Amino acid sequence: MNFYTKQYWIKENYKYKNVHFRLEKIAKIINMKSKKSADLLDIGCGTATLSTIIREDLNYFGIDIAPHSKEPNIKELDIANSVIQFDERKFDVIVSSGLFEYLGDKHIEKMNEISNILEDRGIFIVSFSNMKHIKKPNYPSWNNSESISVFKSNLEKNFRVIDYFPAYHNTKYTEISNGFWKKLARKININIPVISKLWGIDFIFICTKKENSNVN
Repeated sequence: MNFYTKQYWIKENYKYKNVHFRLEKIAKIINMKSKKSADLLDIGCGTATLSTIIREDLNYFGIDIAPHSKEPNIKELDIANSVIQFDERKFDVIVSSGLFEYLGDKHIEKMNEISNILEDRGIFIVSFSNMKHIKKPNYPSWNNSESISVFKSNLEKNFRVIDYFPAYHNTKYTEISNGFWKKLARKININIPVISKLWGIDFIFICTKKENSNVN
């Protein structure tokens, strides 16, 4: 399977330099669940936007095929074609937002690699688009179109899924913009039977290693 090159991602990553709702929600989860001074790895970090909205005490690291920073805590890595790692470190928190849609038939392999660098009591937070949304999203660059239920089953080969829910609900597959609904979505983390399957946008999964199901 062919994957997009660094040249493609240099431009594509720049589209996500501003904070969008899914990332805002993931940051809120990180800030609530991470222990003090935790080491965090952002896989597919792009412009490292996440680093600007998480707690200051967290130690941020990022990897990406086309990083927009040359800071020592950010490294270039062809995630699809290389083993996921960062200087043989292990991490308390690992985040992967908007990545697995692009990993094709390597996504299970990558989940295993992530498990290998997650601390025993660490948490893994990952998002995946709802391919069964009523509007049937279909981005030409995506090469992994499995359903939310199949993605969850694949996660469970290496992780215990503590919770999962859409970042928000929308009858259209678009970024949430209405002020009232945005405020409401910030407060609600819930997977609603039938409704979330049809209208849920960008499911967020909170995971631990299989042998550790407690997250404070």
